Amino acid sequence: MKNIFYIAVTLAILTSSCKKQLDYKPQGYLLQQDISGNAAIEGLVTAAYAAIGNGDMIGPIYSRWAYGGVRSDDCYKGGGGTDDVGDVDAMEHYNLVQATMGSFVPRTWKNLFISISRANAGLRAVNGATDANFPNKKIRQAELRFLRAHSYFTMKLLYKNIPIFDENASDSVILTTSNTVLSNDDSWNKIAADFQFAVDNLPDQQPKTEIARANKAAAQAYLAKVRLYQAYEQDNSNQVVKINLARLQEVVTLTNAVINSPNGYHLSADIGDNFLPETENGPESIFAIQFTINDGTTTGRLNFEDGLNYPHGAPQYGCCGFYAASQNLVNAHTTDANGLPNFDTFNNGIADLNTATVDPRLDHTVGIDGHPYKYNPALPFSNNWVRDPGVYGNFHTMRSQQLATSPSYLKLGPFMGSAKNVDILRLDDIKLMLAEAYIELGQQDLARPIINEIRARAAASTGRLKKLDGTFPSHYNVGLYPAAGWTQAYARKALQWERRIEFATEGDRFFDLVRWGIAEPVLNAYIAVEKQRRPFLATAKFTAGRDEYLPIPQSEITFTKGLYKQNPGY
Repeated sequence: MKNIFYIAVTLAILTSSCKKQLDYKPQGYLLQQDISGNAAIEGLVTAAYAAIGNGDMIGPIYSRWAYGGVRSDDCYKGGGGTDDVGDVDAMEHYNLVQATMGSFVPRTWKNLFISISRANAGLRAVNGATDANFPNKKIRQAELRFLRAHSYFTMKLLYKNIPIFDENASDSVILTTSNTVLSNDDSWNKIAADFQFAVDNLPDQQPKTEIARANKAAAQAYLAKVRLYQAYEQDNSNQVVKINLARLQEVVTLTNAVINSPNGYHLSADIGDNFLPETENGPESIFAIQFTINDGTTTGRLNFEDGLNYPHGAPQYGCCGFYAASQNLVNAHTTDANGLPNFDTFNNGIADLNTATVDPRLDHTVGIDGHPYKYNPALPFSNNWVRDPGVYGNFHTMRSQQLATSPSYLKLGPFMGSAKNVDILRLDDIKLMLAEAYIELGQQDLARPIINEIRARAAASTGRLKKLDGTFPSHYNVGLYPAAGWTQAYARKALQWERRIEFATEGDRFFDLVRWGIAEPVLNAYIAVEKQRRPFLATAKFTAGRDEYLPIPQSEITFTKGLYKQNPGY
């Protein structure tokens, strides 16, 4: 949680009743001379940092609970039935998504382009400064290009075919830039070029008092993520047709550079450190959106994008009960006698959590009746907290939620916000990206110790999970993968499983499935079983070639007079 100030740039033309322009400067209006000094330029950079955290509940840009969690096999929408925030229900069914939806799809597009506009405005100001007068010019350019690329990366994951323009684009160029002028590979390269500039020009470390700023390792990590997605080459129907091994080798080089960074990143001793404000900006965090509370403003700068997702009936919450963990996800945490996943049989029935052995990450992730909620042994989760168990079952999620007693928590009317930072890049992600690259390069023996390191940390992450009487709520058993039988095919399955459990409910799952080219078989198999447990999914269906991406908002197509082309199938 860091102090960040915000600058809003608005265009205002005020006229008097006799049509004369008033000589008046409204609050929030910036003239050219206002952004010509170093302090003002720094302010525009800060405003660009602020913008990547400026989404909203129905136009999220950093929380992927709806886009990556509900659209996957991890979670149900939750809330007060299927009509409550119906656009997310449509996404959960896949086949109900339309380009004319009024929230989420168009608002996220708009909010992401606002953040891109902030970065471009900052770049125009920085570019106009001289090196002599503005010594940090290259560093600030690199930060702004990093921020711009971050927003474009998110847009690529969501919409695939997007218009990309830089700070030099005039209004006329912007209005004539199609979302399909670049090939899929070329648009990835455009984003990669921004991150490469950041790699080349950011310092290893930023000042300790300015921890929110991106550094070289953050740029290397993000560039590695771009190259990893780009390596799985898709055709025009969104199907993976080739894995580019040269791109994967780039991933290996970049992720190793991050892991061996002079910053000394390392896994936290307990995975729970990643989900609490007391331990944020820790040794595992590479880049995070910073939030604040009690900062002199009315409500602070809080994460409200996850504000719908607190338990509905729990004390001091009261709303809104969204984001319920699926039975499939709970079952996926069960382990066999060796502490390894039940790859082929995990979802054959309803796991008996009273007798089954499970991965401890289950109790870091899912609210379960009688189990401590968010590490508070005096506050066991209760089925009475669930808003609509008849539709969505009794499980909830809790990684992004905070206790009502946390100093990071604020209740604003019916909604909840938190000043807990949101990690965009974490070391566990970087390590598993490296493992994935090794496996697809046929070097799976190099991936096994990396995956086992993540599993060993999970096995050790039980200290916060005890009940009030000192016992554990679950039977934990996590084993390490042996060398015997560690083929490429088995290693791939283990890697994909590990990513699901390590980042469960954090919104990565759907995008992983699309990257690997297995979204259609995995999600339709999930629906086939889950709709027997949750009848609201009876009509859900994932259509390959359509549902890997959201539609281009119809409002954007209309605004550009058909210049923007709709994604396949919509």
